[in-house]
Amino acid sequence: MIAIWRLIRWIGWIAACAPLQEVLLLLKAPLAKRLPHIFHRVTSRIFGLDVELWGERSRERPTLFICNHTSYLDVVVLGSVLPGSFVAKHEVRSWPLFGWLARLQRTVFVERRRDTTAKHRDEMVERLEAGDNLILFPEGTSNDGNRVLPFKSSFFGAAEKPINGKALTVQPVSISYTKLNGIPMGRRYRPYFAWYGDMDLAGHLYEMANLGRATVVVECHPTITIEQFKNRKELAAHCERAVAEGVSKAISGRLEGRVIRGRGMRHLAAAARNRARASAGGLLDRMGGGAGNVPQRGQHEDRRAAQAEATPPGPSESGRG
Repeated sequence: MIAIWRLIRWIGWIAACAPLQEVLLLLKAPLAKRLPHIFHRVTSRIFGLDVELWGERSRERPTLFICNHTSYLDVVVLGSVLPGSFVAKHEVRSWPLFGWLARLQRTVFVERRRDTTAKHRDEMVERLEAGDNLILFPEGTSNDGNRVLPFKSSFFGAAEKPINGKALTVQPVSISYTKLNGIPMGRRYRPYFAWYGDMDLAGHLYEMANLGRATVVVECHPTITIEQFKNRKELAAHCERAVAEGVSKAISGRLEGRVIRGRGMRHLAAAARNRARASAGGLLDRMGGGAGNVPQRGQHEDRRAAQAEATPPGPSESGRG
C-alpha cells in the first residue's frame, strides 16, 4: 500500500506542477528555472528520500556540476539541492513520462556520437553563457551505486571554452545511497535504488516506492577550473577521483566534514550534545564534584536526542512490503 500511496501523491504533484511549468516556459518567466527545484524537493519527500548535503555548493553562475550516476532517482535528489538543468542522453527525450518531465526542466539532450560532439558542446556553452547551471553525468550510463565508472573526457568539452570571458567553474559532486530506515544499506539493498543494466523501469519504480525511508548523501567537492589542468583529460581524471573517493567514504560511513542540509545535521547535533555532557561530567568529577552537579535534562529531551541519533524503522516502512 505504501507504494500505491506514494505514486498517487507523486502523480498528483506532477499534475499540479506540469501545466504551470508549461505556461512559465512559454512566457519565459524566471520562475521556470526555480519551479523544477521545488518540484524535486517535494518529490524526494514523497518517496521518503532523506537528502543530506555535505560540503559547500558552488554559488558561482554558471557552474558545471560533475556527478556520478546511479539511478533516475539521481535527478530527483540532485535537482532538490543543485539549481540547474541536466544533461541527458538523447534517448531520454522519448521515454514515457520521464522524457516529458525532462523537457519541462529544460534538459540538454546529447547524442553519444563523435560527429555530434561539437554541436552538443556548443549547445551547452550557449546555456552556460545564458547563466544556467548544468548537471552532467560523465560516466555516460548508470551503475550499481557501489562504484564509479570511468569519466568520459569528451563530456568536458564545454569546460574548455571561456564563459563570458572567464574560465568555467566546475564542481565535482558525489551522490551515494547509504541507509534504509537508518540502517546501512549495503550491497544487498542498494540495487533497489540503483537502476542500471536491463532493469525494468516501471517495476523498479514500484519496488523502490514500496520501501521505507532512504538516506542519500550528496557531497560537494572543491570547485576547479580548466586552467588548473593541462587539458580536459586531466580535468576529467581529477573529477573522477574526487567523486569516487566521495562515494567510497559515504557508503562505508567514513564521511568527514560539515553537513549543510538534511537529517544528518540533527544526528551530528545530538552527538555533539552528548559529547559535551560527557565532557562536562568528567571535568566535574576531576574537580571533586559529583555527577549530580551537572544540570540534567528531562527524560523527554534525552528521548528526542536518542531518536535523532538512531531512528528505528517504522512498522509500515521496514522493508519491501
